[in-house]
Amino acid sequence: MNKRLATIEKKIASIKQQLLEIGEMRPGSLTQQYLKPKEKKGAYWQISYTYQMKSKTEYVKIEFIPQLEQQIKEFKNFKLLMQQWIDLAIEHSRLQIKLAKEAKI
Repeated sequence: MNKRLATIEKKIASIKQQLLEIGEMRPGSLTQQYLKPKEKKGAYWQISYTYQMKSKTEYVKIEFIPQLEQQIKEFKNFKLLMQQWIDLAIEHSRLQIKLAKEAKI
């Protein structure tokens, strides 16, 4: 079990390092909409997201699409890394408790 704890600690350290490398980020999804959807005319872009339990939608100029796509990608990566860290932290805590109980026996 001590070996598993060390492995988890190395993975957490790796995640922390990856988090330091994350650039600008923003939640949401970017979609193209149409003023006349049936005819696919009047195209425009919008970003939709939820922040502080409120749904938001903003119009986006086409020149900002690549920047926003990168920010959304960074945010998704951030969320994935945080979830992995939480999963590992829970496992680490459980193993520590188990080891402590076994040491008392």
